[in-house]
Amino acid sequence: MSELAKLSPQPLWDIFAKICSIPHPSYHEEALATHIIEWSKQKGFHVERDQVGNILIRKPASKGYENRKAVVLQAHLDMVPQKNNDTIHDFTKDPIRPYVNGEWVTADGTTLGADNGIGMASALAVLADETVEHGPLEVLLTMTEETGMDGAFGLQPNWLQADILINTDSEEEGEIYMGCAGGVDFTATFDLSREALPQDYTTFTIALKGLKGGHSGGDVHLGLGNANKLLARFIAGHADDLSLKVLEFGGGTVRNAIPRESHAIVAIPAQRVGELKALVASYEYILKNELAVVEPTVVILLEETKTQLKPLTDDCQKRFIGFLNAAPNGVIRMSDVAVGVVETSLNEGVVTMTEDKAEIIFLVRSLIDSGKNYVVNMLTSISELAKAKYRAEGSYPGWQPDANSPVMHLVSETYQKLFGKTPKVMVIHAGLECGLFKKPYPEMDMVSIGPTIRGAHSPDERVHIASVGEYWKLLTAVLKAIPVKE
Repeated sequence: MSELAKLSPQPLWDIFAKICSIPHPSYHEEALATHIIEWSKQKGFHVERDQVGNILIRKPASKGYENRKAVVLQAHLDMVPQKNNDTIHDFTKDPIRPYVNGEWVTADGTTLGADNGIGMASALAVLADETVEHGPLEVLLTMTEETGMDGAFGLQPNWLQADILINTDSEEEGEIYMGCAGGVDFTATFDLSREALPQDYTTFTIALKGLKGGHSGGDVHLGLGNANKLLARFIAGHADDLSLKVLEFGGGTVRNAIPRESHAIVAIPAQRVGELKALVASYEYILKNELAVVEPTVVILLEETKTQLKPLTDDCQKRFIGFLNAAPNGVIRMSDVAVGVVETSLNEGVVTMTEDKAEIIFLVRSLIDSGKNYVVNMLTSISELAKAKYRAEGSYPGWQPDANSPVMHLVSETYQKLFGKTPKVMVIHAGLECGLFKKPYPEMDMVSIGPTIRGAHSPDERVHIASVGEYWKLLTAVLKAIPVKE
């Protein structure tokens, strides 16, 4: 933590270091929430929580700024828990270990939580830093954004007093976001039937590893490998040739991260072991060729395995593996309106299997509701063909862009004055909570900004140190420039 204490601006980095020291993955934010509430009370701020656990902190205006429009700075409390396979880490108990690596801050073997910890730290730093000039100020910290936007869904009208909301969950310095994609979770469930393993079969674990992973919205256009899809492709392509039987399949841990690793336990006739080894080596070569630029470290490991599991029946295996292989994944369509932005996508994020059930969880995203519906209909059709049960749930709206937003124009003008260049005004293919906030607060003017974060939702997550300073300059300058309330 001492390395972060030397970084500027303070107290932002000091607060972020403290956030890292308190475990706060989704559904385990209470320890961090309790710390922030006590911190706020010690500093004399008004603080309260709502029925879903969101935290609201209020600070009076700086002297001379009492007549300005009120602003709420917004961030979410939780982080995505992802770690490297060889990293021993319990996200519910162990602190994140950040360190400086050249121009970046990253973490030791895990996600860093800069998404959205840096935004949260910036909001709290504004509260703590008496040199920041601002009008009436609120800080809203929402619960469990990463796994379903629970806090945003539960936000009630008439709780916030602000006229303007600044969301701090963007991940590119120099870009201002005025719209985002909506999303919906789709889950397909298979009832599994199993049979006895023939005596002449040998059992192996096939593990596909070495992929980068990443944010299933922000990184979906990069063409990164999805471990679940790549492993299912191999099994679907060679099951019949090898008389291969599937005993287990699993990959991915959260639906909004591109899965980096996947594994399957398979059995083949003993006399076909040589063929399996040759096909695995050949497939690894194919992937290294196809994904040479984006996934140079992909690897497939094959290891003989002892297990008491029974294989799936032929019909069950064909339907399950066929579903994994046939299901769409990645970019479905680019936007015609927001050039260069993905309109519709999905991520085959998590595959789990028990003795009698298998579950596949997708996150579908789109800038338009019809795009979400289109993909859900595709997945529904594939589920019905595969005789799988299915459900779509947790749908949340996109944030409709407003080209006439006063705060968006103010942020853009302020950025140009500060840095002498024009920022990009963007729509992001990721889920920001602003779309949900618009329901209880339809008249609130909203914008989203943030520093440069790379590899969010993966252990490669890192935040650019210089961009944090630029983001802080922009945020504090915008607060000072907020106009008078008419």
